[in-house]
Amino acid sequence: MTEGISGYMPLAAVERNGFDEGIHFGRLLAISASGEVLLSAGDVDAPVHPRSANKLMQAAGMRHLGLELEGELLALSAASHWGEPKHVDAVRELLASAGLDESALQTAPSLPEDADARRDVIRGDGIARPILHGCSGKHAAMLATCVVCGWDVATYLDVDHPLQLALRSFVESVIAEPVSHTAVDGCGAPAWAMPMPALASAYRRAVTETAERRSGDYLPAGERGRPTELAAVADAMRAHPEFVGGEQSEVTGLMRAVPGLLVKDGAESTYVAALPDGGTAVVKVADGGFRAGQVVLVAALLALGAASEPGADVAALERWGTIPVLGHGEPVGRIRPLIG
Repeated sequence: MTEGISGYMPLAAVERNGFDEGIHFGRLLAISASGEVLLSAGDVDAPVHPRSANKLMQAAGMRHLGLELEGELLALSAASHWGEPKHVDAVRELLASAGLDESALQTAPSLPEDADARRDVIRGDGIARPILHGCSGKHAAMLATCVVCGWDVATYLDVDHPLQLALRSFVESVIAEPVSHTAVDGCGAPAWAMPMPALASAYRRAVTETAERRSGDYLPAGERGRPTELAAVADAMRAHPEFVGGEQSEVTGLMRAVPGLLVKDGAESTYVAALPDGGTAVVKVADGGFRAGQVVLVAALLALGAASEPGADVAALERWGTIPVLGHGEPVGRIRPLIG
């Protein structure tokens, strides 16, 4: 198989009645618990924009700056939530804890991703609101961090705002290299690019670091001996997966299917997942197709041994890894991973 344009290679086929009518290109990196590269496709050392998959590190950075969140609210700060009522209520709670309300949010007005919640809004006043945006939890946490640090809340999205500069520095300390590119994310916050091994390392570290800090490169010596920031966020996400995505979200579903699994998605079909033992997979689909990213991610997790994890729901894993191709409303094919 030859290298694709810009370092992308075929990752998934669109199979209809036994005929491959389409191909999704992308990049894939899967690292085993022992640190061995188990799967690699495309130029994994070239930078990608993880988009919302960076939220793990951003939320950890806000804890480092003094934002004291726990449980559901901490998970929400790293979420791409689906706008369900519990998500909206939690965003309001987070804002209120900082003496703010939803008028401070600068996310784009949106409707919920969740179909039931979206129908309820449409049947109500039909108004898209910033608080319904999937990144409103992260933005509420950013605003609350500004209040903690005494920074201006009106300009919190500016790339040179003290908050964003501090978060970029934190991310760079986690991945042990400068970010490769800075862009504006869909939600308006800065987005930082990095090579896939750096992203994998951050997630691997989040699930394998012990509760006691053994060494430190981004925490002052006086703060060691307590749960690491990355581990704390990862623990909250895994304990409350329904606040990371939504009841119908593949991210939430996969974390429920495999106890201890950490999963986060990002726009344009980036996925990162880390098993409790440190086995980690990163997927980037070139055309942004989530259907391809999802099935490739599940295939990579199965290759890493996810089905053998204690308590794993293998049937649920297989469901999340199966996306049908329809003909006249009936399955006539599938999205087939081309890895392994």
